[in-house]
Amino acid sequence: MKKMYECYISIGSNMGDKEATIRKAIKMLAASDKIHLVSVSSFYETPPWGKTDQPLFFNGAMCVRTELEPMELLRVCQDIEKKLGRVRHTHWGPRTIDLDLLYIEGVEMDTEELTLPHKHMLDRAFVLVPLSEIAPGLRIKNKFIGDYLMHTRDKDDMVLIKRIRQRREA
Repeated sequence: MKKMYECYISIGSNMGDKEATIRKAIKMLAASDKIHLVSVSSFYETPPWGKTDQPLFFNGAMCVRTELEPMELLRVCQDIEKKLGRVRHTHWGPRTIDLDLLYIEGVEMDTEELTLPHKHMLDRAFVLVPLSEIAPGLRIKNKFIGDYLMHTRDKDDMVLIKRIRQRREA
């Protein structure tokens, strides 16, 4: 029997119909026979991070369970981004869709393509707020997500856009 991973993924968009694109990406990810969608956070409108001269983002987070290895899951996410029109021109620039692997239970890695846990996740409210909504008991580096969130400077810049019904399955 293959190992099952519990994975947390950040999802965002700041081009086009942001909410529709995010919802489509979630459906595409969940359509894989090797990926089980566990929960999805509400969506939040957030200011851009890093490169600030661009439109506001919609951001959220999701939890999935999968037998895919981390690099395989990364490839699935990148394929979905490509199918939804993601073009990588500028680092931290505008994008139709962004799927970032944040944390995979029991996995630590640092390669050119993938770092887990995500190297910037603990500094970004737009990641921590939705993540704490779906995984308040998640601990990274022996601290709860909420402990990191208390120390982020940009948490007050976020606006709840759409509260969606939580979906939690065993």
